[in-house]
Amino acid sequence: MKRLTTLYRRLTGADPVRTECLPKAGSNRHYVRLFAADGSSVMGVLTSDLPEARCFVYLARHFRAQGIPAPAVLQVSDDCGCYIQEDLGTTSLYDALATGRQAGGVYGEAETALLRRTVRLLPHVQVEGAAGMDWERLTAPRRFCVRTAMFDLNYFKYMFLRTSDLPFDEERLEDDMQQMASDLAALSDGQPTFLYRDFQARNVMLREGEPVLIDFQGGQQGPVYYDVASFLMQASAHYPAALREELAGEYLAELSRLAPWAPQEQEFCSRLRLFMFFRTLQVLGAYGLRGRFERKPYFLNSIPAALQNLRALVEQGAASRYPYLAQLCLRLSAPE
Repeated sequence: MKRLTTLYRRLTGADPVRTECLPKAGSNRHYVRLFAADGSSVMGVLTSDLPEARCFVYLARHFRAQGIPAPAVLQVSDDCGCYIQEDLGTTSLYDALATGRQAGGVYGEAETALLRRTVRLLPHVQVEGAAGMDWERLTAPRRFCVRTAMFDLNYFKYMFLRTSDLPFDEERLEDDMQQMASDLAALSDGQPTFLYRDFQARNVMLREGEPVLIDFQGGQQGPVYYDVASFLMQASAHYPAALREELAGEYLAELSRLAPWAPQEQEFCSRLRLFMFFRTLQVLGAYGLRGRFERKPYFLNSIPAALQNLRALVEQGAASRYPYLAQLCLRLSAPE
């Protein structure tokens, strides 16, 4: 806390009159709201992960220079382990969608409008955000490739599939996973686009009703479909199929306006379906770790909805090139 107070004094010329520590989430970052005498506040961040912090500071400043809504970084320590950014308030997009989520995926017009605005912002991050980016300043791995795809597929295998007690043939599964990783890595459209990697409602804050992006420091160069899949396949959101289709259309229309290389609708939907399948596998890996191993209720409670998504995607043909993996997924998601 002393480091943050020193940094705050450097920024404002005075000590904060009050501090408020935010609950710790899944990262090693500690957030502290620092208040001035007039009631205004900024957000202080302490972290031991210096490469991640340097990446965040770089990307936040780069995105803002490109006109993309990201937090303003106001003061940074010499080692970047302590920095102060603007306070974006307390309402995330996830919070704003609570009524529709609690209704089992029945979203009103105001909520749907928020989702549309957010998904239309995504291609700007991916295309305009990539312009002039120094990719070497990202954290490793800096590029989505066969190897990084296999990281996520193995995450699913070891953190979720193995913990399910479902027997499987290791070699047949490996063959399908390798094929899938190769297919995914080939879908970059030959473009140096920014892959956010965790573009979902919890990582979008609302400032005066408009989306502002956070937690993009894990990004890399990679195909645009991954982020669309991440946004649409958030299991706990229960987005109905019609809404997913509408939001995918909004995204593609905006991408087509920005990028002459944007695919046609049929090709886009086919590729997106594959990434939706891939993302759902990766998410199940996370739910296995956070839920089954760490016993965190949110992740445990999200598993049934993710399995429903998985089954629907397999039945739609998303895994047709990976027959053994598809078979395993149907067995995993079979109704009890």
